[in-house]
Amino acid sequence: MGIEQRRSVGQSVERVEDAALLSGRGRYIDDLGHRPGTLHAAILRSPHAHADILAIDAAAARALPGVAAVLTGSDLLDLAGPLVPALRAAVDARAIAVDRVRYVGEPVAVVLAQDRYLAEDGCDLIEVAYRARPAVVDPLAALEPDAPVLHEGVGRNLVSDRSFRYGDPETAFAQAPRTLSVTVRYPRNTGSPMETYGVLAEYDPGDGSYDILANFQGPFSIHAVMARALKVPGNRLRLRTPPDSGGSFGVKQGVAPYAVLIAAAARAVGRPVKWIEDRMEHLAASVSATNRVTTLTAGFDGEGRIAVLDWDQVEDCGATLRAPEPATLYRMHGNMTGAYAIRHVRIRNRVVLTNKTPTGLVRGFGGPQVYYPLERLVQRIAATLGLDPLDVIRRNLIPADAFPYRTATGALYDSGDYPRALDEAVRDGDLAALRRRRDEARAAGRLYGIGFTAAVEPSVSNMGYITTVLSAAERAKAGPKNGAQATATLTLDPVGSVTVQVASVPQGQGHRTVLAQVVADVLGIPMDQVRVTADLDTAKDAWSIASGNYSSRFAAAVAGVAHQAATRLRARLAQVAAAQLNVRAEDLVFAGGRVASRTNPDAALPFARVAATSHWSPGLVPDEVGAVIRETAFWSPPELTAPDPADAVNSSLCHGFIFDFCGVEVDPVTGKLAVDRYVSMHDCGRILHPGMVEGQVRGGFAQALGAAVYEELSYGEDGAFLAGTFADYLLPTATEIPDLTVLHLESPSPFTPLGAKGVGEGNCMSTPVCLANAVADALGVETIDLPLTPAKLAALAAGGDEPAPPEGRAAAAARPGDRTMRGEGAAAVAASPEAVWAMLLDPAVLTSVIPGAHGVRKLSDTHFRADVTLGVGPVKGRYKADITLSDLDPPRAATLAGAVTGALGNGGGRGRITLEPDGRGGTRIGYTYEASVGGKVAAVGGRLLDGAARVIIGGFFAALARRAGGGAAAGGAPGLLRRLLAMLGISA
Repeated sequence: MGIEQRRSVGQSVERVEDAALLSGRGRYIDDLGHRPGTLHAAILRSPHAHADILAIDAAAARALPGVAAVLTGSDLLDLAGPLVPALRAAVDARAIAVDRVRYVGEPVAVVLAQDRYLAEDGCDLIEVAYRARPAVVDPLAALEPDAPVLHEGVGRNLVSDRSFRYGDPETAFAQAPRTLSVTVRYPRNTGSPMETYGVLAEYDPGDGSYDILANFQGPFSIHAVMARALKVPGNRLRLRTPPDSGGSFGVKQGVAPYAVLIAAAARAVGRPVKWIEDRMEHLAASVSATNRVTTLTAGFDGEGRIAVLDWDQVEDCGATLRAPEPATLYRMHGNMTGAYAIRHVRIRNRVVLTNKTPTGLVRGFGGPQVYYPLERLVQRIAATLGLDPLDVIRRNLIPADAFPYRTATGALYDSGDYPRALDEAVRDGDLAALRRRRDEARAAGRLYGIGFTAAVEPSVSNMGYITTVLSAAERAKAGPKNGAQATATLTLDPVGSVTVQVASVPQGQGHRTVLAQVVADVLGIPMDQVRVTADLDTAKDAWSIASGNYSSRFAAAVAGVAHQAATRLRARLAQVAAAQLNVRAEDLVFAGGRVASRTNPDAALPFARVAATSHWSPGLVPDEVGAVIRETAFWSPPELTAPDPADAVNSSLCHGFIFDFCGVEVDPVTGKLAVDRYVSMHDCGRILHPGMVEGQVRGGFAQALGAAVYEELSYGEDGAFLAGTFADYLLPTATEIPDLTVLHLESPSPFTPLGAKGVGEGNCMSTPVCLANAVADALGVETIDLPLTPAKLAALAAGGDEPAPPEGRAAAAARPGDRTMRGEGAAAVAASPEAVWAMLLDPAVLTSVIPGAHGVRKLSDTHFRADVTLGVGPVKGRYKADITLSDLDPPRAATLAGAVTGALGNGGGRGRITLEPDGRGGTRIGYTYEASVGGKVAAVGGRLLDGAARVIIGGFFAALARRAGGGAAAGGAPGLLRRLLAMLGISA
């Protein structure tokens, strides 16, 4: 009778990580120590979206006690070069600006001090002279011939324009009975992890090497980019990661340019340097998902069967191309037909640059931007034909007997039964009941809709997919790129315990638990005998350029290669045990902490004794086996080949399936969206840990809900960033996240060692469009873009545009994202027009009445300069104001124009001021004006600026009235008075 081993893979065992994380004992980058003498960095960032840097005066900052150095882009030119983009283009992608800034938040200077507080104070003392350039933020506008050009070396903002053709799309369109198009503007959003970026860098002049500790997620292909930027060979760049990382969702690959910047700074000053990003920096200048404009056209028949698709995609990658971009555009290239059996496809991909933060990887990268137009199109086809959307989805799904299925654009879908998954979701999710609820709600006059989405979730990216951006000739010249290599190392210690090391840095997914499950099952030992170390050291650990934790590759690739390494180690240990037990190695079984004969359990040894043999008794190890102490496995699936000459590419190894449906209700007055029920069916292959899969699905759903309803990284027309706090960039909380019904169907992948596929990104791809389809069904609209904000939905429900502001109050913005303030108003001062005129032109009076003024200098009769300190919400800074008067009609009228600049922002305005006697010895002051703000104040001021300005304006008039010898000033309309400071040029 043999021995038995209880398997833990497939069970929801207790997570190994949780004891430390839940008790505050996690080891994040800011928890780890640093050497004495380490300096702390603060980064001065551009308040302009596009400007030339004329001069940087850092003398005052350098003189501040505790500040060790102030470094600019020019200071680091010899130490840090550009970060080479994945696409060959003359784009100056540096870690710090040299002579020009191209987005709000771009680093301009780095202050190094004894602590972060002093470094921030130093930033406030730096004066930068800019010459503003026109900015462009809309990707379609960036394509116009007269658009401001970001990089003269390119000559235009279009850096890539590629067209693809699969099958015979022209004939298919000509033969299609019907055609329909949708145009989608997918907005920018980001991952917003709890922990922001962190870097601790040191330079060793002895061997010319860098040691960088950073919470970098990968992919480690960027290691070569960083080494090249730092001008050292790859083996002189040691990159280490902390044991824990507080979330990433892809965005922590964006640490790379900051790692270069802080490392170069450390070399420049000869001391270690530490930098921890703050939240405003992270929102403004870390990583954004791409915004994309897509026009998708389908040719189809009267039953809704789609024969052909035409994709026109314009991808906005921001101010520069950061490797691996334009990965977001090409990651889904093999999946452009989604879950549908469509054989004819035409694609045009254009990549443009705009004055916004450079883009990078964000959870689901590329998937949301593809499935939103595709699934909106399917819904529109059904509505146009008067068909049930579910029937249209069914008719187009890839049949179960077609797997493995090769898509028109080259993807090899490994396994699945999409029709069965749909049917089980409809049955177990009780779609029939949801339809009854919709009918009842509509009968009662309520706005209720149901949405559907079918999507394929790719995982384990083919690192060669990005080369599809190159022509076949260019690829042939550069050499083939392909594969998805993963690595794992198992080490046995002298007491027989097992340590597992993988080149995949976790951000909360549960690496330590799942890897311990996999290895313990293979070796037949308890999980607590296995320890997983997930922090990475490129100088010591096995890794590859494909290493990292991205594209949902952990379960399929990383856990799979750990299984392979454990299997190989077990085979070698079996030979060691067989020699001691005098049995055949193939007759041994590893279970219950022992190595024993299958047929004679008495012929057994403790696993620990066998595992420790090479340490204690190497003479007992057979010569042909060698020392059994460490086993490293490398795995790259053969299915991931380079793009072929016809541009077909299997861009990912595994392909899960998702089918979602939901019911929503829209309040016609408030526009509030209520999710009544949401059902999500997943086929992610073999499930290794059901509890963690459930967590991944629910976490992805929560993030997708935010992307659909709340989140947008918005910009003004001048490139001003407008979402610098969580008051303006809204995230869903536990109270906004509805319950979720999660269903599963397992179709193990034949291409992965464990049969697992990825599951971490699926709902980020499927949920936004599922909710949008439900809203479109509820409101009966043809076009709807994200986010589904209450104002947008209320306007759609009313059948018109967003409502006008209340009567008597000027609109705060001309359009979403515009921070221009316009209006007119009046106030009263108890002094004659002549006296008020004299006061407004007297520097001493202005110094005493302008809140926060440190001094006003009169350069001429019509030109003044002032130093002021102003605070708005969480930010406070010192500004220089420049004010000029023109069109003078003393003492009755003048035109004032002003501009302010400071470390925290910039502003400017122009207005006409009139002074009229009120007949009682006083003066009525009238205003017409237009003003705007930018920089950090604009980023955080969406909900704070008006109130703060109202207080400042009140203080100005109260002080002016006191100087005039009267009582408190009589204010005009508050919504107008709050503009006065902007009109005077000190509104930032």
